[in-house]
Amino acid sequence: MGIFAVATQIGKWGNSLAVRIPSALAEQFGLKEGSPVEIITDDRGLLVRKPGYRLEDLLAGITPENLPQEPSPGPAVGGTGGGGG
Repeated sequence: MGIFAVATQIGKWGNSLAVRIPSALAEQFGLKEGSPVEIITDDRGLLVRKPGYRLEDLLAGITPENLPQEPSPGPAVGGTGGGGG
């Protein structure tokens, strides 16, 4: 997917400002009202994107109930490896 630019408007939302996202773009990226987004800033402007996974958040979500079990190595296969002659 390449870079796509679209003109939109800034609106008022309480004491804050809001960016209107056209419905076609919202649908393309799976955004709905209440969807979390990140706003990244630098000297060139703003970037709005869906948040990525952070390792800290993934690790914080591990509980004893959802902790993966270590797989069993299974039965031993083959001989003792002594070789013969």
